[in-house]
Amino acid sequence: MAFESGQRGQFASQINVTPLVDVMLVLLVIFMVTAPMIQQGVEVSVPRVKASALPGKEEQFVVSITRNQEIYLNDTKLGLDQLTEKLQAIALARPDREVFVRADEEVPYGTVIRTMAAIKAAGIENVGMVTEMPQAGADAAAGGSLGGSAKP
Repeated sequence: MAFESGQRGQFASQINVTPLVDVMLVLLVIFMVTAPMIQQGVEVSVPRVKASALPGKEEQFVVSITRNQEIYLNDTKLGLDQLTEKLQAIALARPDREVFVRADEEVPYGTVIRTMAAIKAAGIENVGMVTEMPQAGADAAAGGSLGGSAKP
């Protein structure tokens, strides 16, 4: 404790904030290191295409389809019927909600279409697809644009 001189017989105590700042900086470093490790989600290898990202507004609903054709709404595993029921409840509360479909590139096309049909059956009109940007110098056939012509 530090004492102020001046009046005899009275103590003026002051708090030393240096240890407090030290502890806060240590906690900051710990959280910065551990935050990327805590990131959760469903592991999906999405296709790579050239397209610009859509701006995010608020909490997004992402329907993920894994390589094993398991369907998740954000991090919750569901069947197609359960997915439709959950999204119907969401559509009743907020009819303008967007749902993004994130499917592994190994998933059959029919599974993706059945999932999108279940989303549409729930009354969700705004459905988007999640992709990744192709790596620099990648083959055009592997990460081409959405609209193109196939060559024999």
